Amino acid sequence: MTGTIIKGIAGIYFVYAGEEGLFECKAKGGFRHKGIKPLIGDSVSFLEEGAAASFDGSEKKGVIEEILPRKNELLRPAVANVDQVLITFAAAKPSPAFELLDRFLIRMQLEKIPVLIGFNKTELCGEEELQKISEMYRPAGYPVFFYSVKEETGLLQLKECLEGKTTALAGPSGVGKSSLINYFCPTAKMETGEISRKIERGKHTTRHAEIFPMEGSGFMLDTPGFSTLYLNEIPARELGAYFPEI
Repeated sequence: MTGTIIKGIAGIYFVYAGEEGLFECKAKGGFRHKGIKPLIGDSVSFLEEGAAASFDGSEKKGVIEEILPRKNELLRPAVANVDQVLITFAAAKPSPAFELLDRFLIRMQLEKIPVLIGFNKTELCGEEELQKISEMYRPAGYPVFFYSVKEETGLLQLKECLEGKTTALAGPSGVGKSSLINYFCPTAKMETGEISRKIERGKHTTRHAEIFPMEGSGFMLDTPGFSTLYLNEIPARELGAYFPEI
């Protein structure tokens, strides 16, 4: 059978196989010996362990046999096969860390993955401040979106850029990534609650990457927040090449 890894923790991978449902899978031992690790978003082939499946299908299990060719791969967040990344910050509370945002943009250029920039919590920020942010990034060619999930404003234009694509969210904690997922993906809360009973996921903090279907078409990939990102592999003399405005 084939499916997509939508979540993974402690060596257990939840593989969604369409009408066949969700399977709790382990990776065969050969992956470990080859230094290969399945990623969220991977398309995989797996064997169902029929004897372990319960009568009602709630405990379907399997073994991942092969990771199908990846379109792309990110190390942080560790995901595969995304069409674009939405780098998400808050316009205020917490104030955006622009140096960290720049590091994200450089990382995505290294990975050759298209980028959208989103600023949530615009209800806490004045128009003048938003204009300054816009003037920093739009002239460099980056699409910038300002919205408020709390007040449900500014989200229609963003949705149009997400539909039909697999979008990974990246950014620091506390900026509203999970709230945005819940807004665009009506089943996200339900699916999260069902899986949490098995993997003990926290109710308010994303600790592991997970894929959710959007209403209509497209998928959003929720990832853990973090506040540091290193780019040690880029020589200082080449850094300017990653700033389009330069």
